[in-house]
Amino acid sequence: MQSKTVNIPNISCGHCVHTIQNEVGELTGVKRVVASQETKTMTVEWEEPASWEEIQALLEEINYPPAV
Repeated sequence: MQSKTVNIPNISCGHCVHTIQNEVGELTGVKRVVASQETKTMTVEWEEPASWEEIQALLEEINYPPAV
């Protein structure tokens, strides 16, 4: 299992947190997603067939790109 925590500057409310957790959580292979409005971060745990590239592309698609 892999894990990554990233900053997501666009998180501004509870709806943002809910959207990120629901959308990323639906990817096959994603086991856990925790987003935080207070810290503007997301922690995700996944295994194959999910990949970080797939998760990152989805975040960009839903307008929550991780900070570089």
